[in-house]
Amino acid sequence: ASCPCCGVAFREAIDQGKLPMLREMYAHWPYFASTLDLVEMVLAKANLKIAKLYDDRLVDDELKPLGEQLRRQMQETQDTLLQITGEAKLGDNNKVLFRLIADREAYLAPINVLQVELLRRLRLEPDNCRLRDALLIAINGVASGMRNTG
Repeated sequence: ASCPCCGVAFREAIDQGKLPMLREMYAHWPYFASTLDLVEMVLAKANLKIAKLYDDRLVDDELKPLGEQLRRQMQETQDTLLQITGEAKLGDNNKVLFRLIADREAYLAPINVLQVELLRRLRLEPDNCRLRDALLIAINGVASGMRNTG
């Protein structure tokens, strides 16, 4: 999985003038390229608008700055990754996979919205078995949609 830390580390290396070295590593070191490609895939699967929806509807006000910081770091990681790979946008290196990820968004977004609402309601009615069952179905739907295909 990706973490904002890799974006911070790469940003520091770029700020130290090491962008040409990182680009050469990406072009010639298969393990490094594979690692960056996996980070890119994780970033492509993340939906910052949905993450903000979870924050807006479910997170206490005093914790919302943490979500804002994480979303900002995710965006910065994406920008830094694109700087290293030389791509204009995520997915330029594997259009088929990223098309599949984009196509799933039409199905995942409504399930995520439903999941947010189910979580909100379940907090108000923690003993409601129907809400709990519906939430489990929504969680499984999101998990299934986030898997890779092939």
